[in-house]
Amino acid sequence: MKKKIWGWLTNFLIVMGFVSTLLLGVLALTSHQEMMHAIRTVFLIKTQALQPVTTPQLITGAVKGMVASLQDPYSAFLEPREYRSIEQHISGSYGGVGLLIGLDEEKRLIVVSPFKGTPAHRAGIQAGDIILRIEQEDTAGMELERAASMMQGKPGTKVNLTVGRKGEKERREITITREIIEIPTVEGKMLEGFPGIGYINLTTFNEHTGRDVGTLLDEMRQSGLKGVILDLRNNPGGYLGAAVQVADYFVAEGPIVHISGRFRSHQHKADDKALGLPLVVLTNSGSASASEILAGAIKDSGVGVIVGEKTFGKGLVQTLFRMEGGAAVKLTTDKYLTPARHDIDKKGIEPDVVVTLEGEKAAQVLMHAPDPVKDPQLRRAIEVLRTKMRP
Repeated sequence: MKKKIWGWLTNFLIVMGFVSTLLLGVLALTSHQEMMHAIRTVFLIKTQALQPVTTPQLITGAVKGMVASLQDPYSAFLEPREYRSIEQHISGSYGGVGLLIGLDEEKRLIVVSPFKGTPAHRAGIQAGDIILRIEQEDTAGMELERAASMMQGKPGTKVNLTVGRKGEKERREITITREIIEIPTVEGKMLEGFPGIGYINLTTFNEHTGRDVGTLLDEMRQSGLKGVILDLRNNPGGYLGAAVQVADYFVAEGPIVHISGRFRSHQHKADDKALGLPLVVLTNSGSASASEILAGAIKDSGVGVIVGEKTFGKGLVQTLFRMEGGAAVKLTTDKYLTPARHDIDKKGIEPDVVVTLEGEKAAQVLMHAPDPVKDPQLRRAIEVLRTKMRP
């Protein structure tokens, strides 16, 4: 009994030491009453709460509460697993099989696309295939995040998938060896039937995006590129530096974006290596953050025309601060302004040419883009671009 009491007392003193140290740091800004609230709350949780809580859990909860007090939906304390996931998206690579997955109308796990050259692609998995089981676990009702995490893993390890195809009864048992997968964010081609027009779709921004756009543009120029359609629809953003790199291909001179924070302000400028070709940018309400940095730079500099719908309106920049043990704090540290110093947060960027595309039709059109026959926004973009292209 004495050992139990002593153990509890030791944990309590550790928590009190943490809380006291934390509170002393902000003592000048905090009333005595608020300090007592914090100390008494810790005591009550440890002595009165029905559900026991460990000291690490209590401290983590306190840290999360501090970040939550900002009332900022984009700021958060990230557990190690959450932080690793964000790092993977920024770095653009992870250990896995190479599948982009989603849910169909029946809430089944469906393959949106296998990334070219990856283990899943080589295994014959195709867009539209249904993943029925992962390691013998039924995927019915499984969340996308869990399915993705089960297929990810250390390169060289294996994962077993049961795959079906719509309209077929046959099921295939496939064992795939995981590899390092580079997340493709750039897809494009010269549009068939529209000489000189290159189509580039950016799904997100990571550390490889700028490089990949440059490579694709070089290939297109060798195929007679005379004008570009840049599709940013449903691009949620990502790595700010990549958006600046892509803008640099199109903006000839002047600022790309102004960054403004509490203690600093600076701007990113174009370095005069722009293509100098006619440009049309496609946007919708799913175009956010880094996508809006790119769209705003193109619109304000006058080097391109925005076609489609108003963007989401996220003009804030988050910074990741790594913590001990693999955790991190993500804080909104800056806001960005377009080259003309427009603050688009909660406002978005208005297109120069409005073309709406809504509901289920929008989802189908974007999944199979580029398809000028079924996509009215793309058709209008082609019309606009043609008026600006040299004969």
